[in-house]
Parts: sequence; C-alpha cells; structure tokens
Amino acid sequence: MLLVIDFLTRFWTDMVDRADGPMTFRFFLQPTMALITALIDGVRDARAGKQPYAWLMAHSDAQQRLGAWREGVTATMRILLLGVAMDVIYQVRMYGGFKYPLEAFVIAVVLGFVPYVILRGPFNRLAGRWLRRHPSSGKDTQP
Repeated sequence: MLLVIDFLTRFWTDMVDRADGPMTFRFFLQPTMALITALIDGVRDARAGKQPYAWLMAHSDAQQRLGAWREGVTATMRILLLGVAMDVIYQVRMYGGFKYPLEAFVIAVVLGFVPYVILRGPFNRLAGRWLRRHPSSGKDTQP
C-alpha cells in the first residue's frame, strides 16, 4: 500500500511541476489545437444533424459509443502524439531520460483530448443555431 501512495504522490507532484519550467507553451498549444479541431468537427456535426458529441458518448448504445470514441481519438491523434513528444522532450530535459511514459500519456490526454470532448458539443449546438437562422450559409454554393 505504501508503494502505491508513493507512486501517486510522485505522479501528482510531477504533473503539477510540469506547469513550471521548460515546455510550458504546450499548456496553451495543445488545448488551442483541440479547440480548433473541436470547432471544425462541431460544425461538421451540425451540418450533418448529429447530436452533440459528449451527449452521444454518454447516452448511446455501445456500438455508437465505440464509433464516437474512435472518431474522437482519430481526430485528436496528431494532438495526442504531439503532446507525448513534447512530454518526452520535457522528461529528457528534466530527468535525463524518458522515465515516466504513463505521465506523458496522461498529460497528453488531459491537454489534448479532454478539451476536444468538452468543446465539440457546444460548437455543434452553436453552429446548429447559426445554420437554423441562416439556412443559406450551410449549403454549398458550388454547382
């Protein structure tokens, strides 16, 4: 039990310490990239008439939930890989090597995937309202 407590203490201390020191720009870069991706996908969902993303994840059957999960991971894969790469650089600079892969994964998910999941639904709703008020703006004007 003491080993688990030591692990969790080090884990959370390391997570908090990442906000200071080198590579802090990623705390702005990754959520911004997730915001842009969520905006694009939310507008696409509104044009297709889909339900908001988080609602679909929480209130659909297992098959739809799995499809939505895959779609979200695919959309944010570059952001997640960039986040892991930036954390590898951080760990090499701070610890002299890549020692904590779980921490790299967790910080990439928290900064890249969580904002995407939170923002995609509201962007869908906002775009849906916009498209209902301006029906001609949702249609392609090309022949």
